[in-house]
Amino acid sequence: MAHLQPELLLQAYAVGVFPMAEGRDDPRLFFVDPERRGILPLDGFHMSRSLRKTVRQRRFQVTCDLDFAGTLEGCAAATERRPDTWINHEIFRLFIALHARGHAHSIEVRRDGALVGGLYGVRLGGAFFGESMFSRETDASKVALVHLVARLKAGGFVLLDSQFITSHLQRFGAVEIPREEYRDRLQRAIATPAQFVPVDDDWPAVVSLLQDSTQTS
Repeated sequence: MAHLQPELLLQAYAVGVFPMAEGRDDPRLFFVDPERRGILPLDGFHMSRSLRKTVRQRRFQVTCDLDFAGTLEGCAAATERRPDTWINHEIFRLFIALHARGHAHSIEVRRDGALVGGLYGVRLGGAFFGESMFSRETDASKVALVHLVARLKAGGFVLLDSQFITSHLQRFGAVEIPREEYRDRLQRAIATPAQFVPVDDDWPAVVSLLQDSTQTS
């Protein structure tokens, strides 16, 4: 498994499984195929009133694919709440390779030039597989997610896979679906033409999302 190739990893995503490690210092990988899969419906995205305000104020600088490695490192870093992560050296190597091939993307969130949050994931056709996110300031990862969803909707994507469901993602409208339903949606999504264009300014797409998304308290 230490010599797993990026192309094989893409094949795994295409059939609905994804890699993990027991811990950052464990060199081994294993593939996960949950009975119930978390997805974030792009047409049912929810935003709280406070997050809408934060997004509109543009207090953070948001970029795409300018520091993929830094974003990956941020997601892999230990924190008080999460002393260990599943992103080991092998996963780091594979995703750097996928990024170089144009199949993995990052959203970076900065304040005064410093990276304070972000997320990364993999794309295949009209499917985007969200892998991990991190935040060093309040709302930084949430803002990254808003910008990701805006880009996906603007690019014609039809599936945002969150792998598992958490209370955090449920606030945005994430739901669980059975494995077979997920696989059906996945195959349709992969066959859907979509573009992930790392434009310098995605603000018009974000404004459109602010108008279309559901507001929560």
